[in-house]
Amino acid sequence: MNYLQFFDMRAEVSLMALILIVFLYDLFTEGKERRGFPALTCVLLGIHTLLNICPGEDVELFGGMYQSYAMTNIMKTILSIGTLLVFLQAKNWLRRDDTRHKEGEFYVLTLCTLLGMNFMMSAGNFLMFFIGLELASIPMACLVAMDKYKHESAEAGAKYIMNAMFSSGLMLYGISFVYGTVGTLYFNDIPTMLEGTPMQILALVFFFAGLGFKLSLVPFHLWTADTYQGAPTAVTSYLSVVSKGAAAFTLLVILMKVFGPMVEQWQTLLYAVIIITITLGNLMALKQENLKRFMAFSSISQAGYIMLGVIGGNELGMTSLVFYVLVYIAANLAAFTVINVIEQKAGKVDMSDYNGLYQTNPKLSFLMTLALSSLAGIPPFAGFFSKFFIFASAFSAGFYLVVFIALLNTIISLFYYLKIVKAMYITPNDAPIAAFSSDCSTKLSLALCTAGIIALGLVSAIYDGLNLYAFGM
Repeated sequence: MNYLQFFDMRAEVSLMALILIVFLYDLFTEGKERRGFPALTCVLLGIHTLLNICPGEDVELFGGMYQSYAMTNIMKTILSIGTLLVFLQAKNWLRRDDTRHKEGEFYVLTLCTLLGMNFMMSAGNFLMFFIGLELASIPMACLVAMDKYKHESAEAGAKYIMNAMFSSGLMLYGISFVYGTVGTLYFNDIPTMLEGTPMQILALVFFFAGLGFKLSLVPFHLWTADTYQGAPTAVTSYLSVVSKGAAAFTLLVILMKVFGPMVEQWQTLLYAVIIITITLGNLMALKQENLKRFMAFSSISQAGYIMLGVIGGNELGMTSLVFYVLVYIAANLAAFTVINVIEQKAGKVDMSDYNGLYQTNPKLSFLMTLALSSLAGIPPFAGFFSKFFIFASAFSAGFYLVVFIALLNTIISLFYYLKIVKAMYITPNDAPIAAFSSDCSTKLSLALCTAGIIALGLVSAIYDGLNLYAFGM
């Protein structure tokens, strides 16, 4: 074996080095030396992101076990940016007396999940894919239960790990069916032996169920609301964007590369799942008062929209999916940053608590409005263009009814997003949340997210640049 091949895994090698440095710093420092821990971690993650920002060439290593494409590297960079934004918004929470001692664990566990997602996206073999999936899932369960002194957090962790185990079991069962019918786990070899037999269709369904859990697609979504509500807000934001983006991209690549000969079967499956996911997510979001549960059902609905980029299995769909995830990271993390800072400063997470927020915190109210407008798809913000491209990709593939139903659902989503705007600007409140000043890391996170919401909608070169590296069936 040529061990020099490991150095061709740029993103994974640099990320493992980052994890090691953060772990050692956490292990050997104490007291005043730890004041710079958040800054050091963010700087190192920024360096890691910059080192891997160039898409590079397609790479296939270890006999096809590892396959990384230029678009895969772009997706890894996007997820690294999302993780960096989460670290910035988490500083307030990690500086509390009850969480200060868990600062190192948070950084290491989060980076480990990111490493697992990288392996998952670059897998060329179902075994490596499954290992990456579990590396991303197990540390995530620890993160969800990090506020274990709170009943809700402990319950959320238990529900997450139980559902993760069940979905992983289903997926492993499906992978065993694939191996049993074709005799190999390598992505390059499987398509030539797929015939669409009942056993292979069942394998496809079981595999889809496993990633459907990660994406919170209906009917695999039942864990989402309780987990989002119980987990620390920083963890919830990470779970809603970074984890979802990695799972969506991986699903797209595997469906195209591995299950390409069964395109009719998985398009039919996605057809039903997309409609149900978008509609149910929107309808349930209308009923929520807790903002974290509200964002959970919003996330479920957004997952349905993301799947519109998958169903066509073409280059336009891949470009639209990656662009959608990029915009979604900026908008969703902006909203979660506002929710997080208000929770830390005022201890409030209900929608009614935001009544009259504009009177005391006009800047936060304005930035929250920008984020929600982008999530709703209101022009000229980036969310409008991401939805337009994702709809166009599905429409070009001939899925007119799905696109029409998705368009109708945008009206519902516009209504519930504007409920928060109405609460902040219109609903009267004699005792709104008191005025406060945000810390520097929160301001930086909001500034970067806001810049992304505006710039991604105005600079067309970003979408065109992504399209250069897209591929399809």
